[in-house]
Amino acid sequence: MASIGKIARRTFLFGMAAVAGGVAVGYYYYRRPYPNPLEGELAEGEVTFNPYLKIGSDNTITVIAPRAEMGQGISTTLAAFVAEELDVTLDRLKVEHGPPSYAYYNAAMLEEGAGFNFWDDSFTAETVRGLMGAAGKMLGLQATGGSTAARDGFDRMRQAGAAARIMLIEAAAARLGVPARDLATDNGTIVHKASNRSVTYGEVALDASKLSPPSTVALKEKADWKLLGKPQKRVDMLAKVTGAPIFGIDVRQPDMLFGTVRMSPVFGVKPVRADTSAAAKMPGVVKIVPIDSSYGSGFGVIAENTWAAFKAAEAIDVEWGKPDYPLSNDEIMTRIADAAKTGEASPMRDDGDVDVAFADAPQDRVIEAEYSVPYLSHAPMEPMNCTARLKDGVLDVWAPNQMPVLVRWFCSDIAGVPGDKTMVHTTSMGGAFGRRGELDYALYATILAKETNGRPVQVTWTREEDMRRGPFRPASVGKFRARIGNDGLPVAVDMRVAAQNMMASLMSRTFTSLPAGGSDPSITDGSRNQPYTIPNYRVSEIQVPDLPIPVTFWRSVGNSVNGFFHECFMDEIAQAGGIDPVEMRRKLMANHPAALAVVNKVAEMSGWGEALPEGKAKGFAFTLSFGSWCGQVIQIADTPSGIKLEKMWIAVEVGTALDPGIIETQMTSGAVYGLSAAMGQAITFEDGRVVQSNFHDFDAMRIFQAPEFEVAILENFHRMGGAGEVGVPPAAPALANALFALKGQRFRSLPLSKEVAFA
Repeated sequence: MASIGKIARRTFLFGMAAVAGGVAVGYYYYRRPYPNPLEGELAEGEVTFNPYLKIGSDNTITVIAPRAEMGQGISTTLAAFVAEELDVTLDRLKVEHGPPSYAYYNAAMLEEGAGFNFWDDSFTAETVRGLMGAAGKMLGLQATGGSTAARDGFDRMRQAGAAARIMLIEAAAARLGVPARDLATDNGTIVHKASNRSVTYGEVALDASKLSPPSTVALKEKADWKLLGKPQKRVDMLAKVTGAPIFGIDVRQPDMLFGTVRMSPVFGVKPVRADTSAAAKMPGVVKIVPIDSSYGSGFGVIAENTWAAFKAAEAIDVEWGKPDYPLSNDEIMTRIADAAKTGEASPMRDDGDVDVAFADAPQDRVIEAEYSVPYLSHAPMEPMNCTARLKDGVLDVWAPNQMPVLVRWFCSDIAGVPGDKTMVHTTSMGGAFGRRGELDYALYATILAKETNGRPVQVTWTREEDMRRGPFRPASVGKFRARIGNDGLPVAVDMRVAAQNMMASLMSRTFTSLPAGGSDPSITDGSRNQPYTIPNYRVSEIQVPDLPIPVTFWRSVGNSVNGFFHECFMDEIAQAGGIDPVEMRRKLMANHPAALAVVNKVAEMSGWGEALPEGKAKGFAFTLSFGSWCGQVIQIADTPSGIKLEKMWIAVEVGTALDPGIIETQMTSGAVYGLSAAMGQAITFEDGRVVQSNFHDFDAMRIFQAPEFEVAILENFHRMGGAGEVGVPPAAPALANALFALKGQRFRSLPLSKEVAFA
């Protein structure tokens, strides 16, 4: 657990960031609601009840789901919160993302970063979580991330639907001249059964909107849910399967120009020499614009079509500066490995006395291992893009993004227009998982929009630009040792995990004037906070200095690294102690019933312990991340064409399953994401530049390689967990542990394709 001092420092930095962005925290009183951002943009005949709901006199009901839809299904779940309490079915709703607004703050995201183990319900833990949640409200940070969207909206959006329903019933009671208690709602209609009279929501919406909202509302009990707790049809599915223009790259505006960027492939340097004259004369090219930003230096190209912009960007004759960091991938990884061995360590979990436990340990009872993972690209299927128009003192930005308030802050500053004259239109996203939480694509589009005399410009990156510029999931190296007791269980574990400080990297690109030091919990997430009881248990964070390679959030963040490190090393401990890997987990997790139930369920599902034919093996892994407890077992087979992934079983404890269908798809998609990285993905460097450029050398698992999946969803724990990232962390270690069971050889470095071939 992080110290209170470190927690306070992180909270302070977030607060300073908000002030720097224009939010004076002291101005806002915690219990005072933010203004409803929908009031200024209502259509004729439309009224709003709160930031999450609009109703038209034509009975159109619009729910605002203010979190980014990147395929994870969150727009469906958030809409269901309102619909459940409003008493309408999802097919009666329109769902929109809505404008950037402090009213859509994400409190759960900061609560998640409070630094306490998820199962810790102590007074101190709950107090700090409450303070962090309050800070989230005061900062007004509208953000999608950390698998927090459903947890954050669970109470607020249900309350929004319930309050509106009460107001609509009161207005209907006045219209019909009957007591409100005698009325009932039925899918958008308010009914007085005694007189067989009814009115629709649309008919009384205007009257209802003039009433004062109730000070308190009673939400439905779980047993009375009609929508929540059951699989629902995705509200975004029809648009996606019919090719509707819902993504950022689909945006079209009248008189639109197109553009791209070519930024320095060497991080932190500017062009030494550049000649843009030939590129500027190419057919269709309008203008070439120098770019110098906190994200990097290079050139933007404005053209009459995207292809012309791409070709002109290629034609720029430019010599880039030399890197001030190691040139080769081996040198970079050696620097990280050296930090893991000798760097200054900050214990993030320190149970017992690890040094004493190892001091008199017999050498034959001590095991040691070093693990490593590479940098990774997000590689979303929809490349980075943004459309911007600066006209008549108003900036419009159409962007698939995870941070609309930050997009508004920074783009308005670049354009030189007030925030209330900056309109951010958040589109659906063809993949993101952290990458679209960055701001570079929106900043570059705004820079180019300043050069187009009021014409909108859509800036689309090439796949190569996206792949080679990052920001990336950090590379990491872990040094581990364990002392094995006479009963085969670990007496002591010491884990040293080294990586770049992701938060410092992020701050260097955004709030550049603020201090960027302090702890980065993502370095040890997935190791320091696992539900294992070991007498002497230390997990230390080691920050790798002087590496300017940009790093950021990636799906499951540090858990994607430490899930592999921690669970593979636990497998090594079980082997050294002569204990079955699942049985060892049962013993070490005995104090955590939720974890134990997951282990038992996935073992039962997979037939763990049953004899397998020769040439087949199973591997197990477990990770608690984002509030959900996830165990996975994978079965593999050795075939003439390589290792075949046959089947994966997943058990996940989520506390409350809001939509089992979406949870199941997120578990399988997360596992595919994690397995893809484990099998064959890596960002590597030569001459200080990224080697990989496209999907031919940074490929994902193909359909024929994917295992069959079976998912079990448990609801035992008293707190709700997330879903979008939870399936990723156990996937790589489960596969690596299965390979050991099959081949008797440990693979401690990813990707595994360096050592084995996959069918």
